[in-house]
Order: sequence, then C-alpha cells, then structure tokens
Amino acid sequence: MSRLALTFACGLYDRMVPLCTGEVQPEGIDLNFIAIDNPRQLFDRMAGGQEFDVAEFSSSEFVTRMSSGDSTFVAIPVFPSRVFRHGHITVNGNAGIRTPKDLEGKRVGVPLYTQTAAVYIRGMLQHEYGVDLSKIHWVQGALNVPGPHGEPTPQPLLKPVDMEDNKTDKSLGALLAEGAIDAITSAGVPDLIRTNPNIQRLFPNYHEVEKQYYKSTGIFPIMHLVAIRRTVYEQHPFIGTSLYRAMCKSKDAALRRMKITRTLQYMLPWLPDYLEEVTEAFGADPWPYGVEENRRTLEAFVTYLYEQSMIAQPIPIERLFVPMCGISHEVV
Repeated sequence: MSRLALTFACGLYDRMVPLCTGEVQPEGIDLNFIAIDNPRQLFDRMAGGQEFDVAEFSSSEFVTRMSSGDSTFVAIPVFPSRVFRHGHITVNGNAGIRTPKDLEGKRVGVPLYTQTAAVYIRGMLQHEYGVDLSKIHWVQGALNVPGPHGEPTPQPLLKPVDMEDNKTDKSLGALLAEGAIDAITSAGVPDLIRTNPNIQRLFPNYHEVEKQYYKSTGIFPIMHLVAIRRTVYEQHPFIGTSLYRAMCKSKDAALRRMKITRTLQYMLPWLPDYLEEVTEAFGADPWPYGVEENRRTLEAFVTYLYEQSMIAQPIPIERLFVPMCGISHEVV
C-alpha cells in the first residue's frame, strides 16, 4: 500500500532530528521534512499561503484563529518550542524599573502584541506580580531592525489596547538603549544588550526565578504547536495519530541521545550536571507532549488570551486538538 506524501515544515530541533533523518518514520506517511529555523517566516508562510501540509505554528495564532471561527487548521498536542520567559524582559537601567510593578506607567516595546511569548509574559506579570497591564503603553515593532515584526495576520483585539506601532527608523532595541522606550517584552533580548550597559534584564537571576516559577505553578510556557491543514486532515484523519506517535518517538530518541554522557552529544561542557538539575525539576521527560501532561500550562495560556482580549471566551483544552486514537505514551 502506498504511503501518503506530506510536507512538514519545522525548526530543526534536537527532538525533531530523528524525524528529519528518517530514523523515525510516521506510519503510512512519506514525510518531507522542510527545516525552517525562522519561526516568523515559517508562520507567515503557513498562515498566509498554506504552503505546507503540516507545520510548526504559533500557539496564539492557532487559538485566536479557532476562537474567531477560522477552521483552516487543526492541531495535535506536539510542542516543538517552549521557553520560560522571565529572562526576556529587558529594561533601560535609567528608567527606574526595579520590580515588575514598576512597568506600570511605562512605554514597553513588544515585537508583536499577539506574539505567544508576549502573551505568556503579560500573563505572568499580571498573575504572579500583580501588574496592571492596562497601565502600560505598548510600542509594537521589530526587536533588532526597524519596521514591523514579520508579516503576520493576527486576529483583531476584542478590546482597545493602549498601543502604537514603531514608526521610527530605529529598532526597539535602539529605542530602549536611548530611553525612548523603557522596557521590552519579547521572545528574545536586544542584540545591543551585549554592548550597551543601559540595557539590563529585569530578572538578572532569571534561571533561579524560572525554576521557582515552575515549581510553584507547574507552567512551562508552550510557544508552538503542530498544525495540519484541515482539508488534508479531513481527507486522511489517520495522520493525526500517526504524526503524534512518530513525534513522540523522535523526541524519546533525542532524550536518550542527550542522556549519553560518556561522550557528550552537545557542546555543553557541564551537560551531566545540567541533566541532573533538569531531572530533579521535571522528572524523566522535561518536554512532555499530550493534553493531560500539559493541562496546567494550556489552561493558563487560554486564560491569558481571554484576559488580554484576544479570544471572546475560554476554550476547553480538549477542543484545541484532534482526537488521538489509542494513544498511551511513556518515555523510554
């Protein structure tokens, strides 16, 4: 029986390498893995032109599209990218921002207000530190170059937000360095942080802060999920389960490889020590897929989207993903 040919665009993460090389193959599928390491480019190509059958996709764009009635894509609970974000809040050292509450009344840059990273940061600031988000003036634009951040097609906000687009000939990072804005919340940090002492992290000890945050909340922010064009899925519904199983196997293979410490698999000299720290914090699998394994994170994310006027009402987590047939995944 012939296998179904599908294109899959995704960053070449360690957890996806076995899938890319063919070490792991999804049952019944001939997968053409297209490595694209620029997320914004990948999302714009998938959302704008539906160039791929399956793709890594922005969590916020997927959920807001679904909430608005856009049924272009379905999703499986595979999360190629997840990142703690305390370390991605930068401030101008002269702006008088010493605590998260000090962000109130300030001008804060953000590459894209609807960016998943920004949603999580605002949710964390509001729920963990009591920051009143309505007291912040947002400036939207690219982090390290002038102009907008990519070519997204975000859903309109359901309530007005105090926000402007950066119309200057400078990047957000340059504006922060000169004091034209007071802080930035982003998926990264400005390049200028390496050379300009005015740019500082709000949480200099972000590693320890993020560990405590996870310990107290159980939230490990999910940036991206895997989206499938609905027309393809409805013609071949088996692909949801097949891809999920294969991606779990690929991740498990990467985990096993990472834990080989007699010869280090990565250019991290103290990897064995770090592995012990990660295992203590997360258990056997620091990067779980599936709905139940990620319920607290997903429910928090949907709550943030609702509170930030990006969706009209919370969506039950189960509705976000296609059903999995006979799935039981344990880390090997």
